[in-house]
Amino acid sequence: MSRTPLPYSAGDISALARSLRAQLADRTEPPGHVEWLNMLAKAVGCRNFQHFRVQTRIQTTERVTAQEPPGAAVDAPPPVDPVRVLKVARCFDAAGALLRWPPKRSERDLCLWVLWSRIVAGRTMSEGEVNDVLRGAHRFGDHVLLRRELCDAGLLDRTRDGRVYRRVERRPPPEALAMIRRLKVASADERASS
Repeated sequence: MSRTPLPYSAGDISALARSLRAQLADRTEPPGHVEWLNMLAKAVGCRNFQHFRVQTRIQTTERVTAQEPPGAAVDAPPPVDPVRVLKVARCFDAAGALLRWPPKRSERDLCLWVLWSRIVAGRTMSEGEVNDVLRGAHRFGDHVLLRRELCDAGLLDRTRDGRVYRRVERRPPPEALAMIRRLKVASADERASS
């Protein structure tokens, strides 16, 4: 499985060294791979490696957007691949519910955007309310996976204690917009025929 490289930098190398020393102080054995990732993430102010990965993804997206010259490619969004949209649309039933979790990351991302579109914008929700939305939006019985994936993708934000959730407002990419529109039309047609 290929891995996406994550850039790592510390604002102050001395603070980084102090943080790592404090985290290693009472250990008798060296930490494992995942423990190292979590320790390095904590040393730069993140809660854990998952939090670091999401923050890095958001910062990279913001950096790329900020580097685009004014007026560059604003009029020409990337083309939508209709074959890919159709392939991912087959993961949903006629009513627009997700039937299965796709194996490819790029396909899962499109599914996440569809789920994101079903969460009410600008509203704070409890974990139970988010779970209810996700339970109604899929058929394979793992709303926890979907909630976690939405948070990891930066599409859903939650408080540290996990009690309050809010949809993160972002513009979906063109293929995601095509998926959302396609599924809205399909579910409207299904309701009209019943």
